[in-house]
Amino acid sequence: PRPRPLPRLSVELVPQQRPWARALGLVTVVLAGAWLGLLVVGNVRVPVGPMDTTMALRPSLTGGTKINISPLGALSLDSHAAPVRLDVNVDQLDPVRSRALVDHPERITGLQQEVTRDVEHGTLDLAVRSCVAVVSGATALGLAVYRRPRRALAAGGLALTLLAACGGTAYATWNPESVLEPRFSGLLSSAPSLVGNARSIVTEFDVYQQELARLVTNVTKLYDVTSTLPAYSPDPSTIRVLHVSDIHLNPASWKIIASLVEQYKIDVIVDSGDTMDHGTAAENAFLDPIADLGAPYVWVRGNHDSPLTQRYLEHMKNVHVLDDGRAETVAGLRFAGIGDPQFTPDRSARPGGDPAEYLAGARLASALRDQKAAGTPADVAIVHEPFAARVTDGEVPLVLAGHVHHEETEVMKNGTRLRVEGSTGGSGLRAVEGRYPDPIEASILYFDRDTRRLQAWDEIRLGGLGLTTAEVSRHLPKENQPGATPSPTPTPPNRPPTRSTPDRQPRPRDGDRAT
Repeated sequence: PRPRPLPRLSVELVPQQRPWARALGLVTVVLAGAWLGLLVVGNVRVPVGPMDTTMALRPSLTGGTKINISPLGALSLDSHAAPVRLDVNVDQLDPVRSRALVDHPERITGLQQEVTRDVEHGTLDLAVRSCVAVVSGATALGLAVYRRPRRALAAGGLALTLLAACGGTAYATWNPESVLEPRFSGLLSSAPSLVGNARSIVTEFDVYQQELARLVTNVTKLYDVTSTLPAYSPDPSTIRVLHVSDIHLNPASWKIIASLVEQYKIDVIVDSGDTMDHGTAAENAFLDPIADLGAPYVWVRGNHDSPLTQRYLEHMKNVHVLDDGRAETVAGLRFAGIGDPQFTPDRSARPGGDPAEYLAGARLASALRDQKAAGTPADVAIVHEPFAARVTDGEVPLVLAGHVHHEETEVMKNGTRLRVEGSTGGSGLRAVEGRYPDPIEASILYFDRDTRRLQAWDEIRLGGLGLTTAEVSRHLPKENQPGATPSPTPTPPNRPPTRSTPDRQPRPRDGDRAT
């Protein structure tokens, strides 16, 4: 018999999914499921002292801790660096516990241990619940997407691994001293009460327990039944200096400055120049509110302030105009300053550039050395242009400047701290030149009345041109932080400064700002 023909086989190529695509899909499912799990069941309610709070973990690129104190705003702490943020929402106060704390301040001592214990228990409960939420969410979504139990279990295991890695990173980078430098956003008037007194924060070094208890106590007072903010009681051994700069004819600046003077009980205001825009006689009336700000006003000339502007201020009561290295003692601090050698609105004069600024800085440095030799050393030097300030390195503990319309702080090579203020006028009319409005910035500097050295400072930042955001950031010099050694005594500089020394590149002069 003839052999039967074999059946014809057909070969069909089935496209196989690439391994990296499968892995990417699995990671996407894991992250989405973990996020959903945290949203649904990842919150825990924890009593912290007299407060009822809700704790939760949320994805974040910067990490840290955010304490939401509705309706006052929020406190942000750089507590750790990990891709998860700890959110603590203050829901309400237990009326019995809060009233007992307000009526019996002696109980605050026990509150320190109570708050720490509550936070530890809450964090442990949150960690357990987050693990359950992440694994459950990733597993459930994996089962819904892949419809294979093995794939779903793999998604749950990967989610648990990622959460453990985030927890390990947070533990390794945990910084309990972050409570010393909180950032407060919300109602500006409540910031002094929430942040606390600079002198106390500097000198009390039982860092985590004491400062956390202090924050809780102040929040408790804010939530008292009267719903009124407590009065800010400044330490009498602290001199408070308000540093402003580059107002540029913004009339709103005077109201902001007056509010800060009242809220922080300011002893002296320092203006590092560019109060005007063109320096004309027609602008002089803009300066009249200075007389009613409620504190002495120390001023140096900026590159937008004319000699006409300076003469007008010299005849105003309670205004101290500093130039040519002249020094005056105001509110217990000795200030020395020099005006900007350039007047850029005058187009008929050729700008002197950096050489002119260097000569002005050298003249101020020489005056500082003479005052030190005479036994009356200056505590603070004031210039407008930061380049001129660099020449004073080693001759004074602190030098204040402005001009660049953003805040900077740097300890220079020979020990002098350079503090550059942003624009307290939101750059004036220049605020509309960029894509976004410039913020209004000012700083509160806290000095020890005995040593006359800087203890801490608060950076204040308000949204520009009608924006209502407000942020206050507390900063401590490294030499004032727990465990720090005293800073070395500055030595005189032996060579001119260069522009390569700052940590950040300087911006163009404000008359020629980059777009």
